[in-house]
Amino acid sequence: MTNRLHLAALLALLCLANALGAEPYTVGSSRRSVSIDGESIELFAYKPAQYKGGPVLLVLHGLGTNAPGYRNYAIPIADQLGMLVIAPLFDRERFPTWRYQTGGIVRDQRVEGDFTVEPEARRMGRTFLDIIDSVRAAEGRPDLGYSLIGHSAGGQTLSRFAAFVPHAAKHIVIANPSTYLWPSPDERFPYGFGGLPPQLFDDTILRRYLAQPVTVLLGTADIERSADLNVQEGAERQGYYRLERGRNAWRAAQQLAQQRGWAFNWKLVEVPDVGHSARLMFGSAQALQALTAD
Repeated sequence: MTNRLHLAALLALLCLANALGAEPYTVGSSRRSVSIDGESIELFAYKPAQYKGGPVLLVLHGLGTNAPGYRNYAIPIADQLGMLVIAPLFDRERFPTWRYQTGGIVRDQRVEGDFTVEPEARRMGRTFLDIIDSVRAAEGRPDLGYSLIGHSAGGQTLSRFAAFVPHAAKHIVIANPSTYLWPSPDERFPYGFGGLPPQLFDDTILRRYLAQPVTVLLGTADIERSADLNVQEGAERQGYYRLERGRNAWRAAQQLAQQRGWAFNWKLVEVPDVGHSARLMFGSAQALQALTAD
């Protein structure tokens, strides 16, 4: 029933796009605004000259909100894989940490007490999927596949996306984030599942999280404790720097899957001698492989 409703909504979106004269994305770099749940969001796009209807690559920027730069970093991927790059701009005023990095699941991230859960339509994962649907509508392709890649803050939000949002993404590439959603209720959200209501945490959700097509993509030189590194207690328990945190998160997920006998589809891929650089991470052979792996 959910799939049928989503298809019906997408077909309605296609009709609306046609009525409003929405055009397919032009070849090369472009920019347009779309309305998502009443909010205007700028999209920085790139379509290869030889584009033949390949999948969307949703590219999620870091704390610096450099969406056009991130679009440009992904151009080599698009050219080689025939993908349509879409890099949304999420400004820090409307999309602060609770909404962007930690997924918009709960606004009030207190140390103790019950969380107030945000409506599903306001969560970042829903926004990502709505953006992809807007691209499908513009291209006239309701079946257009998609993958997601995010660096730093963009990687953080994808960790929460993988856990909570039903989707059909082919790949979810999480590169050099400050924190992960730890696969345990022993850590309080946003660092783990602790404190969340039953509809957001049970064995079914945890099992699905570990089965996601996630690639943890780490630069082996990302060992600096920069000013942007999250140093809250929950983050520090994940590791001293980003490389260590990524290795630890992947290992914890693998061990839990082995203990429970669950499917584990995460991959750990490291980019030698690269630090906290989206340009170098996206331009690596490892990023390209992560987006072509089965």
